[in-house]
Amino acid sequence: MGRWKAIRIQYKWTVLTVTTVGVLMAGLDSRIVIIGLPQVAASLHADPEQAIWITQAYVLGSTVALLLIGRVSDITGRVKLYTSGFGVFTLGSLLTSIAVNPAQVIAFRAVQGLGSAILFTNSAAMIVDATPAEELGLSLGINQVAFRMGSMAGLTVSGIILSVLDWRALFYVNVPIGIFGTAWAHFRLREMAKLERGAPIDWGGFVAFTVFILSLLLALTVAAYGVSEAATIAGLLVLSAAGLSAFVFLERRHPHPLLDLKLLRIREFTGGLLAQMLNAIAFGAVLLLLSLYFQLVLDKKPLEAGLLIIPTDIATLAAGPLSGRLSDKYGHLPFTTTGLALTSLSLFLFSTTDASTPYPLLVVYMMLLGAGLGFFASPNISSIMGSVPPVRRGIASGFRATFFNVGYTISLNLAILITTFTVPYALVTQIIRSGCNGISAADCILFAQGLKTTYLWLAGLNTLAILPSMLRGRRTNAQKPTLSLIVDP
Repeated sequence: MGRWKAIRIQYKWTVLTVTTVGVLMAGLDSRIVIIGLPQVAASLHADPEQAIWITQAYVLGSTVALLLIGRVSDITGRVKLYTSGFGVFTLGSLLTSIAVNPAQVIAFRAVQGLGSAILFTNSAAMIVDATPAEELGLSLGINQVAFRMGSMAGLTVSGIILSVLDWRALFYVNVPIGIFGTAWAHFRLREMAKLERGAPIDWGGFVAFTVFILSLLLALTVAAYGVSEAATIAGLLVLSAAGLSAFVFLERRHPHPLLDLKLLRIREFTGGLLAQMLNAIAFGAVLLLLSLYFQLVLDKKPLEAGLLIIPTDIATLAAGPLSGRLSDKYGHLPFTTTGLALTSLSLFLFSTTDASTPYPLLVVYMMLLGAGLGFFASPNISSIMGSVPPVRRGIASGFRATFFNVGYTISLNLAILITTFTVPYALVTQIIRSGCNGISAADCILFAQGLKTTYLWLAGLNTLAILPSMLRGRRTNAQKPTLSLIVDP
């Protein structure tokens, strides 16, 4: 018995290390191209619309298939799917690095995004399968902090790479890591999930959900970046609403639905999802806003801007595992609430900054932001995943990842729209397309004011997340979730 326990403990850490590498890569590439976008566009002679889709293709590719991936993992198993995700991500990175025109980059970034979706969706489910309930917060905290660290570090890493190499290096650096990760996952992971082998795939639900989520994200993107007419945006929103209606209709009648809508009856699950999405909307654009602040308002180079943001990463890295460990003992509620409150406070403080704000004060604000994100993430994901039965962990993780990605996408688009309340749209688009080039001192002052307004709106949205987070109630890991609503007869 003692030997078996030791093997399980060792395997728990194996799963954690393998999945942490995977989500770190996925997070890194979600933001790594932002600073280098002008170089990519110039090298490939991409127009502004194509430049936008180089960034958005990754998000779309990593979002539309999340529910299907989660459902497939519940039926066929997590390990083989996760290993294939490493392979798909590595292939997408290689193809992007050798692309010769904008269309190829856009297509291959979508392949990258699909690989990241497989990694991101299965990582949390595999950790829950392999980790004792009383240690779940710590393990998920480390894993989720890795994703957020990757997404934050993407700006810094891209600045470092671009200072010595061209833009293609942003992608081919993933190849050796991806090959190692694929082999590591193949040889070290084993299936521990309780599966629904032989259950059919709900393809009708997948098509309806894909129409819904793809139309919504396309509408948000074209609205924020001004690349289409109002009629097109309205048409996409109508199509999205129709897709959602069809999805709900189909899911309520299918014997093996893509998404078991009974999951949404679990207050802890739904409250955690809503809090996560509002938090993702609030913080998703902050790193980009900080990068633009340092480059445009303070006239720093891309590499300098990335390095100046590092205090945020440090605070997140410190707070995440600590919060996860403490939430295992005391429950999620004190830490999710504290994390959201700290994040809202930091966003409000950022709204008071200007060109004369001392950097040490900015460090304090960034560390408050990082601590808030770290304190919230791991207890929240532990609460969400711990509230569902084992046979629904894959689809629950896919649904959670979908909410996160949608919030993250909305954040970038919403931040641009809010900034245009203060800054002329032409100036905002010029900044997006060309960075610091050709921006006058007066325009920088105006842009700084636009950033302050944006931070205030984001602070308000993040504060709203406290309500669903608290209304889901308090549950420690010693308590078992109520599963009677969703366990198959």
